[in-house]
Amino acid sequence: MKKLVHIMLAILLVIGFASPTALAKSDHGKESLVALGDSIPFGLNLGKKNNHPSKLAYPYLIGDEAELRVRNLGISGLKSGELLAALQTNQKFRQTVRHSDYVTLTIGNNDLVAILREVAVESGGNPAYYEPLLYQKLAASNVFGNIGEIIIEIRTLTDAPIVLYNVYNPFQLNDPLHYLGDAVLPQINAAFASLAFSFPNVYLANADSAFGDNQASYVIQGDVHPTAAGQQKLADIGLDALGLD
Repeated sequence: MKKLVHIMLAILLVIGFASPTALAKSDHGKESLVALGDSIPFGLNLGKKNNHPSKLAYPYLIGDEAELRVRNLGISGLKSGELLAALQTNQKFRQTVRHSDYVTLTIGNNDLVAILREVAVESGGNPAYYEPLLYQKLAASNVFGNIGEIIIEIRTLTDAPIVLYNVYNPFQLNDPLHYLGDAVLPQINAAFASLAFSFPNVYLANADSAFGDNQASYVIQGDVHPTAAGQQKLADIGLDALGLD
């Protein structure tokens, strides 16, 4: 009887000192995907209400396809500096990322759309002014510096693979801003590629190439957010980047 009690105590001690990560994986039997970012991983405007992340958003589609447990930390309207601050100070964010097996990162869109609108106004529609104004405003915003710091902060918490999504053109073909987007996105997305290649185990998901000029199918009319088909396209390139397709 004493031997049995000792065995039971030993088992309880092992369970008690097991890491939260190990327990989580045992409880759910699945690896975890943590989605960080803005209204795109949140899945804004895919349903009648926006009070919680949409199950049609790409993180859940990746989770369904790859049998992953999904924690969606996407927040509508979030900018790069705000996500960096959350990863540095918000314990919910830090603990969730710490227990991740895969991370997706979609951030900078709100910073960049605001910049594109400013460039459009200040250039007066003259393409000759697009590039100098863009570089000036990108430098002032520090968006790519923030994204680099976000990746570094994630790396202090986990060595999980990170998929970094670049920026698709969110404007329909009949919107003058579409052509401004086409003019400046190559420089913007070159910066995303440079960030991805600067860190080990960080992979680029090329949303710009995947969407191309198919905004009618992939972007909600009168909006800048992906349709259900657009979210599926984002899921496909995320799965491919992670080698889970």
